[in-house]
Amino acid sequence: METFYRIFLNVDTLGSMVRLSTPLLLAALAGLYSERSGVFDIGLEGKMLGAAFAAGAGAATFHSAWIGLLCGVGVAICLALMHGFASITARGNQIVSGVAINFIAAGLTVILGQSWFNQGGRTPQLTADERFNAFKLPGADAVRDIPIVGHVWTGLVSGNSLLVYFAFAMVPLTWWILFRTRFGLRLRAVGENPAAVDTAGISVTAMRYRAVIICGILTGVAGTYLAISLQAGFVKDMTAGKGFIALAALIFAKWRPVQVMFACLLFGYLDAVGIRLQGVPIPVIGAVPVSLIQALPYVLTVVLLAGFIGRAIPPRAGGVPYVKER
Repeated sequence: METFYRIFLNVDTLGSMVRLSTPLLLAALAGLYSERSGVFDIGLEGKMLGAAFAAGAGAATFHSAWIGLLCGVGVAICLALMHGFASITARGNQIVSGVAINFIAAGLTVILGQSWFNQGGRTPQLTADERFNAFKLPGADAVRDIPIVGHVWTGLVSGNSLLVYFAFAMVPLTWWILFRTRFGLRLRAVGENPAAVDTAGISVTAMRYRAVIICGILTGVAGTYLAISLQAGFVKDMTAGKGFIALAALIFAKWRPVQVMFACLLFGYLDAVGIRLQGVPIPVIGAVPVSLIQALPYVLTVVLLAGFIGRAIPPRAGGVPYVKER
């Protein structure tokens, strides 16, 4: 029972869940804006990877986490605009465009990393001053010894980096933007019935480009978090499919921000438990192979997408280029 608690219900496990779910949450919210506007985005993975490399390279070169963040967000916005141009202006296939961005990012990050730093595609190891480090919230030391409340506040709520708090603050903000503002109403309408929006005198193209840019900003922050907060530099393929898991979480949550948060926390929890299960013998079964533990989040992704999420209805105009009627 003690082993079970230490692995599955410990505050440290839950704290790891929060930190590991942060890039998934940012990427899923990014996809939420884009897909609510009618632009499907398979390229979340590529934008995160490109941003992670740019953030790691920028922080290592200029010795500043904030410059790394600007570099990461800038590269992700550029990739998002490429996808927007192919999908909105050129009216190309959105799936093909997203896959192309994934391939471009996977190749360029390794080539540029090797050319610039000669470390096998990695960026130099970052120091503490070049990263977004965890910090304590007010009162963390004062309530440390209080049962339950103190442990939760110090081990789960406090002790995270600024980007973690930004990610979770984006959940209520996204809900408010989408369901309580004129911009959100128009964004959702563009994804459902762009012809009606166009008839009302609102530019469908402009609305979709705005959604794509927001997607780029959030994936940029997600990639930056991976490279200069969760880790201390960029390594080859460090996103490891997190963009696709975020996409699965978005579908699982049926394109709603609060449900997206809980779906990402589920994936993050499974990842955190998997890390702590490595090398731990389980009664009857014994020690579980590390490779099987590491595959748990991806197995859950396949299981959920195989039909265990109920009926998930995407925006009706999603994936369909809009052609203005004359």
